[in-house]
Amino acid sequence: MYEEIKKQTQQLFCEVIKKASLKEGDLLVVGCSSSEIRGEQIGKGSSVETAEAVFSVLYPMVQKEKIFLAAQCCEHLNRALIIERVAAEKYGYEPVSVVPKPKAGGSFATMAYTYFEDPVAVESVQAKAGIDIGETLIGMHLKAVAVPLRTEIRQIGNARVNAAFTRPKYIGGCRAHYE
Repeated sequence: MYEEIKKQTQQLFCEVIKKASLKEGDLLVVGCSSSEIRGEQIGKGSSVETAEAVFSVLYPMVQKEKIFLAAQCCEHLNRALIIERVAAEKYGYEPVSVVPKPKAGGSFATMAYTYFEDPVAVESVQAKAGIDIGETLIGMHLKAVAVPLRTEIRQIGNARVNAAFTRPKYIGGCRAHYE
């Protein structure tokens, strides 16, 4: 089961990186319900092992691309995010005091807090792109104009997957020109 989850995660991430045109220093928000991946109701079957299967593939890929990962916590922590301190400083996000746990923050955010070099929690971010595994509602953490990404991978385990990238707002009306 975990090998299939890892394979699906790798394929999805590669597709999102390419289609979202993510570059060094960009911020990618990921919400991940280990419960949904296991076929259970969100928040009812948190699994560190399942979250670790996703994180163990995703994190090295993010590091290789030099992209910052923002791991979204669950609703018990108001969907706060775990990010590297250097990312918080770069983007001007104020750290808050909380440490995620599997039943209060979620297993995926717990993995991020465990394995990041210097993790901090922040209340919100404005990411360039996002991956939502298990309908965790990451939209509040994307920049203003989110564009859905249609990916070949539509599920990881039993969890539905959505992804998006963002673009600048179009302003100026019918006479305006855009790149």
